[in-house]
Amino acid sequence: MALLFSYAGANTETWHLELEKHIPDLDFRVFPDVGDPAEIEYAALWMHPLGDLRRYPNLKMILSLGAGVEHIIRDPDLPEGVPIVRLVDDLVVRDMAMHAVHWVIHFHRNYHLYQQDQPQKLWRRHPHLAPNRRRIGLLGMGAMGAVTAKFIRDLGFSVAGWARDPVNIEGVEFFHGDDHFEEFLQRTDILINVLPLTPDTVGLLNSARFAQLPAGACVINISRGPILVEEDLVAALDSGHLEAAALDVFCSEPLATDSPLWSHPKVFVTPHIAGINYAHSAAKLMTDNIKRVRSGELPFPIYDPVRGY
Repeated sequence: MALLFSYAGANTETWHLELEKHIPDLDFRVFPDVGDPAEIEYAALWMHPLGDLRRYPNLKMILSLGAGVEHIIRDPDLPEGVPIVRLVDDLVVRDMAMHAVHWVIHFHRNYHLYQQDQPQKLWRRHPHLAPNRRRIGLLGMGAMGAVTAKFIRDLGFSVAGWARDPVNIEGVEFFHGDDHFEEFLQRTDILINVLPLTPDTVGLLNSARFAQLPAGACVINISRGPILVEEDLVAALDSGHLEAAALDVFCSEPLATDSPLWSHPKVFVTPHIAGINYAHSAAKLMTDNIKRVRSGELPFPIYDPVRGY
């Protein structure tokens, strides 16, 4: 039983040791030193070269080394019938929720305005609302959205969520379906995007959607860059309709040095660090799925091409 590991820049020794703790006899092979392709039964990947996976005739499972799977399904030559398994790690989910909470507090308390005042040596206090009067909106209510909503709710903010299907979380107002999307945006002062990247969500946050947010709203994007149209965001910020944006993900990564987002005074850039994989916890989830497959069970959670995640 061999596992192909492909994650450029990762500490492969650490990953090997953590995986070995749970399956001591796991044959760990780091791409491109794969040995006999017929011996590869599992593949753990991040941005693997396109077309390579068709070389492994006995591949039983593809494990994503990230919450999303777009880096895998972009391959037009994926082997048919092999399940793709998402990495949903509670530690990463909590990290991303804390990242979102940081920016909610940052914008709520006007720290972005004080940051602009400091170089001008302006000693002035900006008015702010009580938390229960600040309306936070979570776009996407899967595991990440639900945890983030609860964190922010417990800080006393007015929280709402939107998703395709109904979700019930105590103390969180909920909107679902296309018919209620505009209503959700209109009541949102700080929008947090945690939607998965699917054909339906590409370009979802565009000029029309930004216009539906209240004047002075802020945007936080921690899911995937292509969901947000960067040119439309810049235009909404320049017009004054939107007040600020915190972006952790981008249409092209790393963010090009000539991107206007780097120097825009209302944009805060972080290099896709809202959630970072922890080898020790991810290895446990991955080996649990390998054990499931070895026992004839289905791994979890499997990517659903119909739903897009």
